[in-house]
Amino acid sequence: MRENGSFDDQPFEETAALLKVLADPNRLRILDVLMAGTSCNGELNDRLGLPPNLLSHHLRTLQRAGLITRRRDTLDGRWIYYSVNQAAVSRWQHWFGHFLDPARIQQRCLCGPEGQQLAADNAPNPIPITLGS
Repeated sequence: MRENGSFDDQPFEETAALLKVLADPNRLRILDVLMAGTSCNGELNDRLGLPPNLLSHHLRTLQRAGLITRRRDTLDGRWIYYSVNQAAVSRWQHWFGHFLDPARIQQRCLCGPEGQQLAADNAPNPIPITLGS
């Protein structure tokens, strides 16, 4: 973030990529379910009713974006468990909290006729100076 309260361009690129990932309602549903705790493919499929190949596609996309993690069952490697990446969620919550902070909103209108009038109305009144009496 810059001194003036605006953001550097790099976070906008990352944020745009994240928003593309989250632009799919199925991915939002998956993330919502995983916010309640770790889940496996079968459980996610039962809860969401998505075809297995579509569910796998969305899980891969969320994982590549760093929003979720996966691990294999230690006793039976055929089972894969998915969970929310808490560090990533905390990071994005922090970023969006600052970006969408209502305190950042500034009331200003400095362009066009209204802006010129406002600037003139708010200009300090000059103090008359008399030179050599």
